This record gives sequence, structure tokens and C-alpha cells, in this order.
Amino acid sequence: MKFNLTTKIVIGLILGAIVGLGLNLFAKDIFDVLDPYLFSPLGKIFLNLISMLVVPIVFFSIVLGAAGLGDPKMLGRIGLKTVIYFLFTTSIAITIGLALANILDPGLVEGIDKTQAEGYKAEGEAPPISETLMNIIPKNPITAMTEGNMLQIIAFSIFIGLGLTVLGEKTKGIYKLVEQGNDLMMYLVGLVMKFAPYGTFGLIASAIGSQGFSALKSMGLYFSVVLLALIIHAIVTYGGTIMFLAKKSPIWFFKNFAPAMSVAFSTSSSNATLPISMEVAQKKLKVPEPVSSFVQPLGATINMDGTAIMQGVATVFIAQVYGVDLSMGELVTVVLTAVLASIGTAGVPGVGLILLAMVLSSVNLPVEGIGLILGIDRILDMARTSINISGDAACAVYVAETEKKRRIKDQRGESI
Repeated sequence: MKFNLTTKIVIGLILGAIVGLGLNLFAKDIFDVLDPYLFSPLGKIFLNLISMLVVPIVFFSIVLGAAGLGDPKMLGRIGLKTVIYFLFTTSIAITIGLALANILDPGLVEGIDKTQAEGYKAEGEAPPISETLMNIIPKNPITAMTEGNMLQIIAFSIFIGLGLTVLGEKTKGIYKLVEQGNDLMMYLVGLVMKFAPYGTFGLIASAIGSQGFSALKSMGLYFSVVLLALIIHAIVTYGGTIMFLAKKSPIWFFKNFAPAMSVAFSTSSSNATLPISMEVAQKKLKVPEPVSSFVQPLGATINMDGTAIMQGVATVFIAQVYGVDLSMGELVTVVLTAVLASIGTAGVPGVGLILLAMVLSSVNLPVEGIGLILGIDRILDMARTSINISGDAACAVYVAETEKKRRIKDQRGESI
């Protein structure tokens, strides 16, 4: 009996959860032996394999996407539409998170141990917003690529694509080379994805095996609020985008995009999932390659709806635990800070915690409060990454449909 890749990944998810939870509950000593030699290496090898493709895929796909759009005016139109959509949906996301957290009061539940925050130290700091915006244009594109600065890579790739469009026949050879490079990357993605079920098993078994059921139970309400907000955002915001803006069925969208969401759930990385999410969008959702190649890599860099939801809920949660009442002005500050901070942030596991430290500081809450949610953030990171890439795909479908209607309208005008 043969299983397709999606089925194998789902089987890997389920087996990893069962094995991880079983070992955590009944054989923690065995888990401590197996994790560093089996589960963690399986997960790390898979992440490293797919991460090594991210920079070249973003470069090739953005160049092709920008060049494939043909008309520089079209590139500017699609870019503006995409950025406005992402900023708008991120604002909606964090508002949903703040509203639910204030209604359900997760930080007032009994049994929360505040001592978990002791000794926590943030591993990094999010850069100031002004610095991020000033550094969009790379001084050295090669350095940007070696450092994995996604926003700078995207900016450089757009310039290259624009140049290929304007120069046309003069740079036909370079365009062909970029096309071949993109084909090579897609082949390597297919090769690496054969390892996905095993990597998924290792990642899930390691995450659940190390934290177990007790961590989820103690923070159950916080976990539930974040999860509920993610589901509401996916159904209302993305479902609404597909239904009202793209004029398609939300069920059709989520059903066809499910394989990419399952990979995002296991990797907790928008960047690592990018090759798969683009392939699914182009083949299953029928998004034209130029649109997909432009919108989705850009989304993986600046669209962090799931992370914004977590920041909203976590801020209210930590404020309630420490007995701090947030004013309306402070809540607005949280919204603005979280939305702007998402620009240029790497789509890698755990980056949400660094952003959260900046959000907490903006409203004078103790950064040490992050320690209260550290135990289950890895599990929630998986769920919110699935939401992040779904937003990228929904935007790609919306942009593709609006451009399609515009072309039809232009053609009718020409024929008249």
C-alpha cells in the first residue's frame, strides 16, 4: 500500500506525538537518552537540508517573479497591494489576540507558577523599526545572502528582476540561467522532501517528549486562547479574503493548501516551508508562477499574523500575571509595535519570543515574563507558522485573481 507525501507527513506527526508523549509520561529516562541521538538529529538534519535551499530559492524566485511580471508598473501595483494586505491582516490578527485575551483572562487562572520567569534572559533583541527600514537596501548583496538577511535579499532580487525586464533581449542569457537555477532548486526541494516524514517525526517527538502533558495542562487557558485566535483569524480573515476578494471557496483553499500547512506545523519556520508552500500554491491553487514567486517570499519575511496573535495574547497574559492593567493607549502601542516589528524579521523558529521581548518593553512589562510561556511556545510556534504561510497563500490567490480580472478588462478595452 503506497502513501503520498502528505499522508506520510501526517503519519510522522501522529507517531512523533504518540512516541514523545508516551516517553515523557512513562519513560523519561529513555527519552533523555534517545532525544540527543535520534529525535533531535532527525529534526535538525531535515531543517538543515531544507534551510540550505532557502536563500537561493528566494533569490531565483523573486528575480523570476519580478521579471515575469513584465511591466514595471505591474510590479509596483502588485507590490503595493501585497504590502498593504499584509499590514492590514497583521493588524487584524493582533487585535483578535488582544480582544480574546481581555475577554477570557488567561493570566488570572489559578496554578500558574511565576517562578518559571526567574533567570530568563532574552537571546537577542529585535532591531529598531527605523534601522530595519533604513537597511532594506543592502550595502553588499553577497553579505546579505551569507547572513540570510531576507529583506535585503528580496530588495536586491527585485532590482535584478526589474533590470532583466527593462533590458529584455540583452539579458536573455542571464534570464535563462536564473530559470535553470530555479528549476534546479525545485528538483532539490523534491529530493529533500522525501526525508520530510522522518524529520517531522523527530521534531514532534523531541518537542512533546521534552515538555509533556503537564506543561500544556498548566498553561491550558493561554494555549487555548492563542489557538482559538489563530483559528478565528484563519477562518474569518483568510476565509473572507478567499470568498469575498478572490471569489473562491475557502474550503477549496484550505483543502488544497493543507500539505504546506502540515510541513509548516512540523518545521515552525516560514522560510523553511517556503519552497513547499510555493509549489502547492502554483500547482494546487493555480497561482501563476510570477505572482507566487513574488508574493510568498515577501510574505515569509514581513507577514507574521500568527506571531502577532501570540504577542497580543502573551502581553495581556503576562500583564495579568504580574497584576498590571494595560490602558487603551498601551494596547494601541502593542498593536503598532508588533505590526511594524514583523517587517524584516526572519521566519525561523523562536523568533516570536525575541519580538515579544520588544513588545513587552514598549509597554514597560517585565521581559522576564516570557519565561512563563517558554515551556509551550514551541508547540504554539508550529500552529502559528501554519497560519503565517496560509496568509501568504491567501494573498497570492487574491492578487492573482485581481490581476486576472485586470488583464481581461484591458483586453476587452483593446478589442473595442
